Amino acid sequence: MSVSNPYQTYQENSVYTAKPAELTLMLYNGCLKFIALAKNAIEKRNIEEKHTNITKTQKIITELIITLNYDYEISKEMKQLYEYMNRRLVEGNIKNDSSILNEVEDLVREFRDTWKEAMQIAKRK
Repeated sequence: MSVSNPYQTYQENSVYTAKPAELTLMLYNGCLKFIALAKNAIEKRNIEEKHTNITKTQKIITELIITLNYDYEISKEMKQLYEYMNRRLVEGNIKNDSSILNEVEDLVREFRDTWKEAMQIAKRK
């Protein structure tokens, strides 16, 4: 008999019960987490860990692209920025360059902070 991890169960339940806006916020936070782990791995010269975390970040950004609503003009611009971030992540992965990851991290943080602000405005209405 296996013992379940309560923290993992909580995390899974929070994803299953989250509203779409909250899921998007979780994706941005996941990007920031994996970028930080990748930068740490670069410092430790752990190439496998760096690659794994950059790949996880790329998968999240791909999910953000897939979930864009193209009924809004801004979605096309967001897609271009997401694609740019993915290209930079590939470059950062190949070059083991934390400064490139810093650039992507800044962009993701800006998206995340803007998203949080939009969520707060939507709650007030």
